[in-house]
Amino acid sequence: MTLLTETIGQIAGADQTYRERARAHILNLTMPSWALGRLLDLAVDLAGMTRSLQPPVARKEIVLMAGDHGIVAEGVCPQGSEVTMQMMYNFINGGAGINVLAKVAKAHVSVVDLGVAADLSDAVAAGRILDRKVAPGTANFARGPAMTRSEAVQSVEAGIALALELSASVDVFGTGEMGIGNTSPSSAIVTVLAGETDPAPYVGRGAGLAVDKLAHKAVVIRRGIELNEPDRSDGIDVLSKVGGFEIGGIAGLILGAARCRKPVVVDGFISSAGALIAASLCPAAKDYMILAHGSAEPGHVKMAELLGKLPMLDLNLRLGEGTGAALAMPLLDAAAAVMTDMATFESAKVTVKGIK
Repeated sequence: MTLLTETIGQIAGADQTYRERARAHILNLTMPSWALGRLLDLAVDLAGMTRSLQPPVARKEIVLMAGDHGIVAEGVCPQGSEVTMQMMYNFINGGAGINVLAKVAKAHVSVVDLGVAADLSDAVAAGRILDRKVAPGTANFARGPAMTRSEAVQSVEAGIALALELSASVDVFGTGEMGIGNTSPSSAIVTVLAGETDPAPYVGRGAGLAVDKLAHKAVVIRRGIELNEPDRSDGIDVLSKVGGFEIGGIAGLILGAARCRKPVVVDGFISSAGALIAASLCPAAKDYMILAHGSAEPGHVKMAELLGKLPMLDLNLRLGEGTGAALAMPLLDAAAAVMTDMATFESAKVTVKGIK
């Protein structure tokens, strides 16, 4: 756990001096006080994260973590695990939703195998998929722990290492994921970290589960929680008992981004499960998280509450892949541009009276 411990020790919260300097600068811009609302809140956040009144946001990287889940055997999703592998090739061939939206956001996408239950060695050898595989899918957490503790640490440290490797050429990270069945561990994680026992309020349709099967999905998740008894005070224990390899990778990416003082745009439900694990391991890491959007999954409202975040967008999204992160990224460009390009009252010779 050397890398994880070292990383947590090097994460400091956002710089309050730069936040105050950003607020003062914004109040002197040629507009009524805080007239751009939450865009200005974002600008302040970026200044505090990056320690700059000219926050760098141009170089964007969406890191798409993938893994399979043994819980699929319980009939909690309508697709089989083979779809994870099929989508991996769709990602690297540029045909998925994230590929389309990342182009709009001018973001690069890295596709990472944390635990896909398939042989992707051809794409790895070609340099199109990054191999950080911990194991070929988690175990079925309705029957026992999803993974060992050492595997949980390995998945988190893989995400940290990726952030550190990429950080020299990245200003803003975004999280993405792929893994058939991964809404079930995400529902389990939010249930446990909320200190509750009944996952039913946090269980949704995922990738199209029939409404009449939701009760069964909730029963399966509850059984897994009761069987494994994850310790909510220990994020690694929660991850190992009811989590997923890609969720651990996302948690690590967030911790690594925070260590490097880089903003990380957190996508929807599954990415927020990773964010919850990261926050449980290091609360200061929350200062570097930007919650991209409000997922259509019912548990996401509680996740946002636990993270203390307001989603930037509300578009009823439920695709995952990092698509919400891609859609939110242009808001960072806008917030930074307001800070750097907008005239002040003095420079524009605009009378302050009656404006502020």
